[in-house]
Amino acid sequence: MAPDVGRQEDDMQSSNPVLNRSSAFAPGQGQAYPGAAPYGQPGPYGYGQPGQYGGPGGPGQQYQGAPADSRPMTLDDVIVKTSLTLGVVVLTAALAWWWTPDNLVTPVFLAGALLGFAMAMVLSFSRRVNPVLVMVYAAAEGAFLGIGSKFIAAWVGDSGIIVQAVLATMVTAGLTLATYKYFNIKVTPRFTRMVIVATMGFAGVLLINLVLSLFGVGTGISGMGPMGLLFAAIGAGLAVFNLILDFDMIEQGVRHGAPQNEAWRAAFGLTVTLVWLYWNLLRILAILRGGD
Repeated sequence: MAPDVGRQEDDMQSSNPVLNRSSAFAPGQGQAYPGAAPYGQPGPYGYGQPGQYGGPGGPGQQYQGAPADSRPMTLDDVIVKTSLTLGVVVLTAALAWWWTPDNLVTPVFLAGALLGFAMAMVLSFSRRVNPVLVMVYAAAEGAFLGIGSKFIAAWVGDSGIIVQAVLATMVTAGLTLATYKYFNIKVTPRFTRMVIVATMGFAGVLLINLVLSLFGVGTGISGMGPMGLLFAAIGAGLAVFNLILDFDMIEQGVRHGAPQNEAWRAAFGLTVTLVWLYWNLLRILAILRGGD
């Protein structure tokens, strides 16, 4: 992404949809007073001005720092909580891979996918993130990834592809972070809207495809053919753009004194993006290698 994407801190809205419910991730914003309207909705005193709670869509006051019973969020908080969340994903994936009985593979796979989606929706639209629900989401995604990864490894005929996909995810995330920092990528509201609209549209297509597949209609989007490769590549690209939004919002939250508990929201957002990135990279590698 070119460095001229430009950040406008005085009118920044929450970028990643996962982080969109928290005003603590926007400059000059933080804990809302009771009754303040969510982003994009009118409150009891009409619409607010840029730089107030909820950006251009909600009234409120300037963020004055973390509450008295809390300290501001730090980058270490985000790193620790993200490590815990990803650790649950990896542990549950390993358990699902090795211990799921053959007759329960499909039910556990579908249950993990549906529960993960449900938890993601609940957490994305929550004003305060519950760490327990974050761990439930991580466990559900782990079950989904464990069984899904085992299926793909069997299809390719080489479980080593899982290690390759993990390494590819780590390298991609690292390069994205390095590019964001060293090329001083700026995130503007326009860039944010473009990524969010594209991500929501992509998710909508996948949801429609899932519903169609339940009725026996195949589109190839989630398959292992050319159409599947195309959509996996699009998904990986969107995941990279969402990583940029994640990094920017975390940087904003730390800089402007978001409460410590918001580190769980940041960890959840990063986990969502990294899981999505891994799954699409795994599919790309598998399709390029072909089935056994």
